[in-house]
Amino acid sequence: MDAQTLYSLGTVLAFTGMLIIIVATALILLSTNRKGNIKGGGAIIIGPIPIVFGTDKQSLRTVLLLSIILTALLIILIVTLHFLSK
Repeated sequence: MDAQTLYSLGTVLAFTGMLIIIVATALILLSTNRKGNIKGGGAIIIGPIPIVFGTDKQSLRTVLLLSIILTALLIILIVTLHFLSK
């Protein structure tokens, strides 16, 4: 793949991610019962270090587990690509 293809793919993925976030937020706001509580969490992964936040313990555990799995997969991918490039 050339640089232009990778740049286009990255741009499309970034906009797709933003669109998913906007649609998910709109769906949550439209379907929310004003009497209930909203529970959720998120993760910011900077390099191999996940920064996790959440509103309750269950969502925090779920996001932490998913971010650890994602980080492990990222490290495996990087090591695999490093050995394949030699």
